[in-house]
Amino acid sequence: MRPGGVRRGTAGWAAACAFLLTALPALSACGADRTGTRAGSGGAARATAASARIPDVGDRWQSRIPADSRQVVAVYGDDEDSAKATVVLYTKRGRLWERVRDWRGHNGKNGWTPDHHVGDERSPVGVFTLSDAGGVLADPGTRLPYTRSDDFAAPRWWERSHWHDFDYVIAIDYNRVPGNPPDDPERPAGEEKGGGIWLHLDHGSGTSACVSMPRPAMEYLLRTLDPARHPVVLMGDRAALKA
Repeated sequence: MRPGGVRRGTAGWAAACAFLLTALPALSACGADRTGTRAGSGGAARATAASARIPDVGDRWQSRIPADSRQVVAVYGDDEDSAKATVVLYTKRGRLWERVRDWRGHNGKNGWTPDHHVGDERSPVGVFTLSDAGGVLADPGTRLPYTRSDDFAAPRWWERSHWHDFDYVIAIDYNRVPGNPPDDPERPAGEEKGGGIWLHLDHGSGTSACVSMPRPAMEYLLRTLDPARHPVVLMGDRAALKA
């Protein structure tokens, strides 16, 4: 999450990761476990197990995955009040969901909520489309619309460990207008509901509401997610996702 409510330059860093109206110098903004390793067994291998459902997800959320979606980024939070999570990419082949890769990551430093508001430092539980990407660095070869701008850069008064958080970002379509750059400040549901919630690079601890993961994970997702396959993120703590 980026602080403030005013855009800088052409893109503006005011909208990143949950859109706080105020910020403190010690803010741990949206977040690098830079290991790039896979949770449990090492990052690069493909899994072979497949299922007709996204595992460990109850009917409530399973039914909200769009029928035409063939890519799901599932974020399993360790606990309602935990900032730690496992990020899994599933691809649908025929009628079955295949677990492709997984990584350890982080979510909001205070955990998860079904009713996210500005400043609660919790990530919203739900299913959201993934439509747009961007960052400080050049497009690594994504099919998603990509906006490159230095305006994504984290302010240098943030802790040094956060400076590269927004080298790459993928906008989570929570309270935003799909089709606009990730840092677009428009909030259709109102400012109090927050916004600017992204997938972005990890800095090793909780975020303000975003989901963060290692650089290799972000690079892989950017090169793999395909608008033609209607990618979504399904995210929440494990107990909420099972509901």
